[in-house]
Amino acid sequence: MIRQLLLGAVASSLLGGCLNEDLLNPMADRQVKFSPYKQTSQYKDGLTMRSPPAGTVPKQRVTLNPGLTTGKVVTAEGPRYVTAFPLPVDNALLDIGRKRYNITCGTCHGPLGDGESPVGHQMALKPPPSLHAFADRPPGYIFEVASEGHGLMASYSAELTVKERWGVVAYIRALQLANMGTMDDVPTQERASLGQETHQ
Repeated sequence: MIRQLLLGAVASSLLGGCLNEDLLNPMADRQVKFSPYKQTSQYKDGLTMRSPPAGTVPKQRVTLNPGLTTGKVVTAEGPRYVTAFPLPVDNALLDIGRKRYNITCGTCHGPLGDGESPVGHQMALKPPPSLHAFADRPPGYIFEVASEGHGLMASYSAELTVKERWGVVAYIRALQLANMGTMDDVPTQERASLGQETHQ
């Protein structure tokens, strides 16, 4: 009798471990979904695929300022990368760019943009390049790479807004300029503080 009770207790505990997923997510098996090109009684016209509501704007739409949204402008000779930033580069934009660069780009390209990072060293197929090698490229080129990806690098347009991407481009340009800079480029009033920091 005791043996049967023990067997029953073990069996019930084992069966109790089998969880019915419908208890946690009752929509798992009963969720309504539509297949494209199939008819449906959900809408009066019987069409499953719907047109966007009036006034909505697709995320990837090119605005009236393609230099801002694509990094390119159309000229008589064809498309050209913008050579000047299409929005003001100020401390606020650089702060956005520094933050987003450190989160999104610096893990592979390194905090200084030189391609030196623990993640980059693990990429045996093709390590991320130093961004300093692209200091001669116009800002529009770097924006396009961030937007569309390049080689093994994926697009980051879903992670970064247009303004954040331009902020990243501005911050990358600051890293490039800092890499090429010399003490002669530092304003006279700032040189003394740099010298003190160097000797500490």
